[in-house]
Amino acid sequence: MKKVFFGLLVLALSAIVLAACGGGSSATAIATVPADYAGAVSPLGADAATAGAEVFKTNCESCHGPQGHGDGPAGAALDPTPKNLPELAAQVGDDFLYWRINTGKEGTAMVAWKGVLTDEQIWQAVAYIRTLK
Repeated sequence: MKKVFFGLLVLALSAIVLAACGGGSSATAIATVPADYAGAVSPLGADAATAGAEVFKTNCESCHGPQGHGDGPAGAALDPTPKNLPELAAQVGDDFLYWRINTGKEGTAMVAWKGVLTDEQIWQAVAYIRTLK
């Protein structure tokens, strides 16, 4: 009986320690790009980031902030807070950024921009996000 109790105690403590570490939190996991978007590449040229700066300023800056760090005035009131885009962009491909801007993200304030922005404007925003530091 003591061995069973001890085993359960160790199991419970292990679960608590792992939960406290947040090691496998799905909140920080990066989603897999759906097949419809996987491998998408920008059809735009090198000057796309210039036009993307205006798209970003008009549509994204209020939440993501001027440098995309998730510190915009509207973003301060959001839970979860907006992503730090330079950090995210360093971890994902353009297909991910294009997909996420198009479809938004459920459970967050990130709305779907498809139908609001043109595909060209979304690709411009992706190009601009890639310039943020």
